[in-house]
Amino acid sequence: MHIELRHLRTIREIHRQGGLARAADVLNITQSALSHQIKGIEEQAGVDLFVRRAKPMRLSAAGLRMLRLAERVLPEVEALEDEFRALREGKSGRLHIAIECHACFDWLLPTLSAFRRAWHDVDVDIRPGLAFHALPALAREEVDAVISSDPEAMAGITFHPLFDYEPRLVVAATNPLAQKSEIVPEDLREQTLITYPMDRTRLDVFTELLAPARVEPRAVRQVELTAVILMLVASDRGVSVLPDWVLRQVEGNPDYAILPLAGRPSRRLYAAVRDEDAGLPFMADFLRLGRSEPARLGLVAGAAAGT
Repeated sequence: MHIELRHLRTIREIHRQGGLARAADVLNITQSALSHQIKGIEEQAGVDLFVRRAKPMRLSAAGLRMLRLAERVLPEVEALEDEFRALREGKSGRLHIAIECHACFDWLLPTLSAFRRAWHDVDVDIRPGLAFHALPALAREEVDAVISSDPEAMAGITFHPLFDYEPRLVVAATNPLAQKSEIVPEDLREQTLITYPMDRTRLDVFTELLAPARVEPRAVRQVELTAVILMLVASDRGVSVLPDWVLRQVEGNPDYAILPLAGRPSRRLYAAVRDEDAGLPFMADFLRLGRSEPARLGLVAGAAAGT
């Protein structure tokens, strides 16, 4: 026996409407076509699905069995149809984000909080475990966006500018460097440098300051959390270079001194997204929020300047 979804919908609607005429109207077919469809189902099944002389028309025992199947299967099919429709229209989907900068949590979490209020049906997740292989994961569709300050030319992927930031040195107020007007590479030669646990090629302090000058700090200590880095700096157990938006939380605190780096290097943060996904409404809104949240914090949006 070959049962189609339209057969299940027919049985369910006739039961709901109590007759062929009203069911045919709801199903948007003629009454004769509906009668022909019922006859075809009964011929396949070899049983009567309706009690013919009953007024109003009602299902037989075999028809009730088929109705139970319809009531079990059709809601799942209809829910799937709604889900696929929402996906096509960009109202639902997946936004799994990989980050290549530990400090990004301080900006990303408020952004995602605003995003989730508007997009309840989008599955949001942060995948920090992919930080060192984030862009290949994006190309393989394992994640949907990568937050990075190091754009690369990749087919089918665009780096959308979010905002500009300035790396700055933070030291204890008691550290001799606190008296300087700006920091040059040589100033860090005798310091313990506290960084996030990332490769040097991903850290601004090495790529923008120390490596070009061929300066190596006395020691490098890696720490996972921004709050712990700042605690260690306050006790003068090391110095750290952090984005200016992170250091806003300790501006004016007498335990710290925040100093510009020589040349005032400016960096830009991007969201790398697959081109096919960039036009999805929820992805476009994520990119918009990714720029508006930094603006609220007083940072400079990088969208207008391009990549």
